[in-house]
Amino acid sequence: MRAAPTILHLDMDAFYASVEQASKPSLRGKAVIVGGLGPRGVVATASYEARRFGVHSAMPMAQARRLCPNGACLVPRFSLYREVSDVVMALLRELSPLVEPLSLDEAFVDLEAGGVAFDSRGAREAGERLRADIRAATSLSGSVGLAGSKMLAKVASEEAKPAGLLLIEPGTERELLEPMSVRTLPGVGPATGEHLRRAGITTVGELAEAGEDELVRMIGRSHGVGLYRMALGLDDRPVVAERDAKSVSVEDTFDVDLHDRVRIRTEVQRLADRCVRRLRESGHSGRTIVLKVRRFDFSTLTRSETLRGPTDDPGVVREAAARLLEGVDTTGGVRLLGVGVTGLADYTQEDLFAQAAATLAAQGAGGPGDAPDDGAEGDGGVGGPPESGGAAQDAPAAGSPGPASEHAPPGEAEAAAERRWTPGNDVRHAVHGPGWVQGSGVGRVTVRFERPGSAPGRVRTFRVDDPELEAADPLPLVGEGEEEPGTA
Repeated sequence: MRAAPTILHLDMDAFYASVEQASKPSLRGKAVIVGGLGPRGVVATASYEARRFGVHSAMPMAQARRLCPNGACLVPRFSLYREVSDVVMALLRELSPLVEPLSLDEAFVDLEAGGVAFDSRGAREAGERLRADIRAATSLSGSVGLAGSKMLAKVASEEAKPAGLLLIEPGTERELLEPMSVRTLPGVGPATGEHLRRAGITTVGELAEAGEDELVRMIGRSHGVGLYRMALGLDDRPVVAERDAKSVSVEDTFDVDLHDRVRIRTEVQRLADRCVRRLRESGHSGRTIVLKVRRFDFSTLTRSETLRGPTDDPGVVREAAARLLEGVDTTGGVRLLGVGVTGLADYTQEDLFAQAAATLAAQGAGGPGDAPDDGAEGDGGVGGPPESGGAAQDAPAAGSPGPASEHAPPGEAEAAAERRWTPGNDVRHAVHGPGWVQGSGVGRVTVRFERPGSAPGRVRTFRVDDPELEAADPLPLVGEGEEEPGTA
């Protein structure tokens, strides 16, 4: 614990939804829901306007639509979110070399390590300056918490939402925490919270009064001791600039259960290729291949295989994932598939058998069952979430147009053509300039032509195969220059 509130926690406000509102002027001040749009889509983020209707993260999109029927439901645009996140993280690193990112929109900063603050006044000034710099660089708002520990700084930023700053003076921690719900503390999820509630403990103050021995008896030593310390406001964890990745994984949720065994194998190979690309981009290799299968009845199975040494060879990962799939019963249908690699290393021990197989394939000796080459198949629409790995990350992939529309039979080609115009995605028209898809169907696509910083734009409708309309990259939120004709 520090004697001065020099640990800063930044949490961007409704990040995905706020980025969409900033890039689409017609949505400012309106309910925006970002997530999968298919029958099994899940909400990733909701704007504060949508939250007033009860919409929240991890809620089924169908339920969100019922609660907020007039909300704009959009697919995530992770490429844009990463670009904005890079800008924000760069501003944090100007404050200090010790920046610990937790996700695209959240990070801890050690202000003392950067020499920008050593007391409450300096910390507050640094926090206010950061919020102003983020607003100027991205047009977005972030909430800042300042305290003498990471736990309290995170609590403070949550209390400051939206678009605020809260500084917890040393010595006032207990007074602030006591009336708060036990769910405020890190590590207290729904199950632990319910267990404590049944014991008559609902606030942090009651948690502290229960005592360490009672908590250890109720929830175990490791969890009980840590929870008691947090209830007292004690946390001595340092800000760590680099956190080693433990795994790399990708997964997709499908709009319709997959029953065809050949299709399931093909999807597993595609996921294995995506996983290897992500593995290589992170500069790692791995020893353990993991297959995740969620079946029709929501039961989730995981199978793993540990190799002789680390690899980033797509053929090796594909073959291991295929072997794991053979041991899983998929006769009832599959709603989600995932492939991951754990046991990461910074080097690769080449697999001699895989090399030999690759050589034979290059010489034309491979059989009809050979797996496709690495990169032969694209990611197919909205893929997995930002690289943070984990089972709870199917929200962005749920309702993804990719897995549901790839390998479509000839009779479904027209429907697949419509699905590529997904609400929220960027387009550009040869005459009207940049815009975004509001919706599509019955051979038509509706586009609103506007850009960040412009007035709300006009809406026009085109045929889905209009040659002058094409998919486009997102525009920067700030500093794009003069508007093109037709965008106002």
